[in-house]
Amino acid sequence: MRTLIANRPQILRLRRAFWVMSLAVVFVSSSLPLVSAGEVIELRTGQKLEGDVLKEQDGALYLDIGVDIVKIPLNQIRRREVIKAEGAASVNTPLPGQTKKLYQTAELPRASIKDLSQKYGEGVVLVQTPGGLGSGFIINDRGFCVTNCHVIEKETRIAVTIFHQAAGGEFARRRIDNVRIVALNPFFDLALLEIPKQDDLKFKPVYLTEADDEREGDEVFAIGNPLGLERSVSQGIVSTRNRNVKGLVYIQTTADINPGNSGGPLFNSRGEVVGVTNMKLLFAEGLGFAIPAAYLKLFLDHHEAYAYDANNPNTGYRFLDPPRRRVAGPPPEKAAETP
Repeated sequence: MRTLIANRPQILRLRRAFWVMSLAVVFVSSSLPLVSAGEVIELRTGQKLEGDVLKEQDGALYLDIGVDIVKIPLNQIRRREVIKAEGAASVNTPLPGQTKKLYQTAELPRASIKDLSQKYGEGVVLVQTPGGLGSGFIINDRGFCVTNCHVIEKETRIAVTIFHQAAGGEFARRRIDNVRIVALNPFFDLALLEIPKQDDLKFKPVYLTEADDEREGDEVFAIGNPLGLERSVSQGIVSTRNRNVKGLVYIQTTADINPGNSGGPLFNSRGEVVGVTNMKLLFAEGLGFAIPAAYLKLFLDHHEAYAYDANNPNTGYRFLDPPRRRVAGPPPEKAAETP
């Protein structure tokens, strides 16, 4: 008690200091309002910063990165990307009279490739046929799966291997036979499969991108089974999203793509599928290609038009050759028009 009375002036000074600090915090909080969602700031030099934007004032942006507040001149910012605060998946809801779509789209928050590959790795499967193997990914909880047409072309006995997480956290392999072919599109090199329902296993689908706004330099990564090496992850960037190959537009990426990756997903930095990996340039590194998600969604939305016929593995159509010329030589001149 004596010690408390002797230190009473010091206690009063501490109380005054505490109230002054409280008023200062209130003042700073009112002058620098926080926003509900963070942003990713890409500088002109290529570096990226992630945090909460506090305010914009006098030609500068103030960014709270967690351990410090960084002042960034606005003329040094190349691009700003808003991070969704909740990151909840926006599931497709069909309009009245429409059938339910086979896939789900989402706008997810950014995360590390390590976390994303662990979270969505269960949705990537190994596709096996008597002629070879490839990759695929599950798009809904009913077991519908996407892969490349050339992976299962002219095959009817198809199996998939799912790598699901056991109770202890490790991955367990589950081979499922008698996979059904639902639809084929040889022109887009896409195929839709249906995996038989498993009573003791719940399918974990991946999400397709909603925005489809990846640009050159954006980070992407692929999960697949190159040369049979299961659950391999490769990282890269988008080299270009407008590469013309035989009349179709592909995403060119530096992520390693090898035989066995065909049919696997190409993810963006938020874990959304932006493409289906399907080919690479032989004898070259860093030149992989993926079918854009826009083509994939078009195929899935109209999969009835590409329905597989079990009695005709080639799906029943072929292009006819044009008629041959009867007389060799230069083309005939245009006939003179009659008045």
